[in-house]
Amino acid sequence: MSETLTVDVIDAKGKKAGTAELPPEVFDVQTNIPLIHQVVVAQLAAARQGTHDTKSRGEVRGGGRKPYKQKGTGRARQGSTRAPQFAGGGVVHGPTPRDYSQRTPKKMKAAALRGALSDRARAGRVHVVTGFGIDGTPSTKQAITTLANLSPRKNVLVVLERGDELTVKSLRNAGRVHLLVADQLNTYDVLISDDVVFTQGALDAFLAGPAAGASAKAVATESESAQLAKEDAK
Repeated sequence: MSETLTVDVIDAKGKKAGTAELPPEVFDVQTNIPLIHQVVVAQLAAARQGTHDTKSRGEVRGGGRKPYKQKGTGRARQGSTRAPQFAGGGVVHGPTPRDYSQRTPKKMKAAALRGALSDRARAGRVHVVTGFGIDGTPSTKQAITTLANLSPRKNVLVVLERGDELTVKSLRNAGRVHLLVADQLNTYDVLISDDVVFTQGALDAFLAGPAAGASAKAVATESESAQLAKEDAK
């Protein structure tokens, strides 16, 4: 078992206010890239609306009469002006409404998230902050100043406790910040962010959730991922 990682807990002024432990079963596991790829593809596919639609020649209005006689014109025979080769005709093999969602077992999602978080933690890109120094009234300026003390990078994922409305209102319009509550943390948002910033309360809430449970302690390899999928399908 790997040693427990520790990170400094930073206050709103950028000073060290203590340390926080990052359990190795969540923040120091082997990163399984094929598994992460599968989970991210499934997540992006589920976000697609699938409402695209084109009309076939049977759905396009008009074209019921034969445009000209079968023989004697010197032209190719045609039965309808709504055939695909005509302007205004139907579309061949065009998209139709469909559901793009893929079924992904919960254990695979949890394993992929742990792998993504571990990659960020090993690179020193997981941070913990006591708070953003906001008292009573939302302040985007104060919140961004606090973030600047943690990371100079472009894209930052801030993980908050559910109900932390002051911080949400302070950071929701910040251009380089993406906000999530602890129980919404997912692999895709971790991967597209340069740094992950937890509030102390959000880290505690996340570690107390399913991602830190008994089912989350095993690291899924490629063969184990396939086995998990089979077990979940039974």
